[in-house]
Amino acid sequence: MLQESATGKATSNKISKEKKNPDEDPYTHMEETEDVENPFFKEPEFKGEKSEKKEKPKEKLSESTDHEDAMISESESRAKKSEENDDDEGDSDLGDAVVEENKKSSGNHEEDMDSAVAEDSEDESANERHDIAKKDYHSMNKEALADELERLLKNEKIQAIKEHVAEIRAEFNAKFDEEMEEKKEDFLADGGNIIDFHYSTPLKKRFNSLYFDYKEQRNNYYKRLKKDLNENLHKRLELIEELKGLLGVEENINTTYNHFKEIQDKWRTAGPIPRDRYNNVWNTYHHHVENFYDFLHLNREFRDMDFKHNLEQKLKVIDRAEELLQENDVNRAFRELQMLHKMWKEELGPVAKEYREDIWERFSTATKNIHDKRQEYFNNLDEHYEKNWERKQEIIEKIKAIADNDFDNHNKWQQKIKEIEALREEFFNAGKVPRTKNQDTWTAFKENVRRFNRNKNAFYKNLKKAQYDNLEKKKELIKIAEDNKDSDDFKTVTPLMKKIQADWKKIGHVPRKDSDKVWKQFKKACNDYFDRLHAQRNEDNKEEVEAFEKKKAILDKVKAIELSGTKKEDLAKIKEQINAWKEIGKVPYNKRFIEGKFNKALDQLFNKMDIDNTKAEMMKYENKVQALDDADDDKRIRNEHYFLTKKIQETKAEIRQLENNLQFFSNVDDDNPLVKEVHKNIANHKADLEVWKEKLEKIKSLY
Repeated sequence: MLQESATGKATSNKISKEKKNPDEDPYTHMEETEDVENPFFKEPEFKGEKSEKKEKPKEKLSESTDHEDAMISESESRAKKSEENDDDEGDSDLGDAVVEENKKSSGNHEEDMDSAVAEDSEDESANERHDIAKKDYHSMNKEALADELERLLKNEKIQAIKEHVAEIRAEFNAKFDEEMEEKKEDFLADGGNIIDFHYSTPLKKRFNSLYFDYKEQRNNYYKRLKKDLNENLHKRLELIEELKGLLGVEENINTTYNHFKEIQDKWRTAGPIPRDRYNNVWNTYHHHVENFYDFLHLNREFRDMDFKHNLEQKLKVIDRAEELLQENDVNRAFRELQMLHKMWKEELGPVAKEYREDIWERFSTATKNIHDKRQEYFNNLDEHYEKNWERKQEIIEKIKAIADNDFDNHNKWQQKIKEIEALREEFFNAGKVPRTKNQDTWTAFKENVRRFNRNKNAFYKNLKKAQYDNLEKKKELIKIAEDNKDSDDFKTVTPLMKKIQADWKKIGHVPRKDSDKVWKQFKKACNDYFDRLHAQRNEDNKEEVEAFEKKKAILDKVKAIELSGTKKEDLAKIKEQINAWKEIGKVPYNKRFIEGKFNKALDQLFNKMDIDNTKAEMMKYENKVQALDDADDDKRIRNEHYFLTKKIQETKAEIRQLENNLQFFSNVDDDNPLVKEVHKNIANHKADLEVWKEKLEKIKSLY
């Protein structure tokens, strides 16, 4: 598989060299910002305005990942994250990591908030990422994921899309890996060697290139940020030194106070600093601000005016924090709470000592309540993820049930392929699952899908072998057809050609790439032969066509006969036409319908003449006998012989049955209508029997 993460540090030279390979990621490590020692801050931890000045232990990292874009701690965990990215490329629910991290707590909401504020303060634009909506990447296909990554790179700030890109990449790689595994199975099923297998697509290359661009842009951004953070740190440390210097200056208090205000204004615009120095520097600053206010006790008017202003502003902050409890979006409320804490620490100075404990307690209580509400939200989210997990387990069971079966024909396999594809789509749309269950769920899903694919590939491998066997059989028939297509022995070859055509239909499918070719080859050989056969028959059929035209003329004459009323004279006219008809030879096979028309015309005349049915039937039958004789077709004569013999047997059986029925009427008078009807039927059947016998004698005369 293409490696999209690489270990080791990257340099600008390496960037330019490796840009040509979008499959590699040269920006997996950032240089750690060196700690700049604060030579002015030698005091122990302060306990002034409670947690406003409380410093977190230096080794404690923020456990909230609401602001994961900060880069100072990034290099320390880079190797681990790189491994996780490689190991969890199938993790289609990577976003759960954020949820899990959000749920972690140090047990002290004040420390958590301090940590989050320090992290956000390092990058003043970090908050923008919370306004970028995350889509349901899990349900998006690979092309849509690539499009979304491209859209983010074009329209959003690079530092604001880390979580989005991580989730998109995990989903894309998971789906691509699944596709690659299927292709590998197909490759091996076709007899390929694993060492020769390589799979990539234009879409994969496009995605890798986009991801490479993202890493390059992000690396450049953090290089600039690191430089700015250190410069800002030095500015703030210089301002602290300048603030300390105010305490020993002998000048007009108004001048000193104005100088103090200038320092505060510069402090507010000094910019962000590294997060690991944030609390130390701010506590130092607040310590010296309080020292300055203590220095102002000689002029309480200035100090009290600032204390009053700060109290008013902090009460507004507290009111807003308490209002946030009504906010339905807990993440939005938490982000705004961070901004309030940042404002409390960075923009608002101290208040009179008698208010400090009370207002901080109130602010801390509001903070804790919002933390608790947020924790409850994530607990409920766990329940939702648990239901998604149950749904995915049901889908996996359905896939397993299909994978457990073998199907014996192409149509069934195609049906099951569609079912598996629908279940895959349903799986991806089922939503995220608890992170602790994600890997097992994903593994079970992949294994069952792959097992189905292995069975499918095994079937089609065997099917392909059968198709190649069928191809050889059809090639043998092609050889027979081509060997005989020019033969003039039509009597011998015609049955052979018809047989191989029937055999061709019985042979199953051949490989698709050969199907059209062999069919055209076989069809051409057969057509060449039968075209010659039909041409020969058309030549032989000239006399039959002429016979048909003559019989049409006789048929017209019969239809035009006008009976004189004298039976003997009329019968002579009819016999004359019948004899003329018999003298004409056979007609083409597809024109034999004219025999039926001629007999129908005779029936109409005989009915008008009131001639004996038996006599009329035999006169017509002589035409059929003549036609059979002209056709010189032993098979048709045998069929007619069989038909007449069968009719004679059936008629005799009917007569016996009717005579047996009469025994039930032995005591009934012969004038009984029912008895009369039976006698009439017996007489009719006996007359028919004589006709059948006479016809049979005519047929026997042809042998």
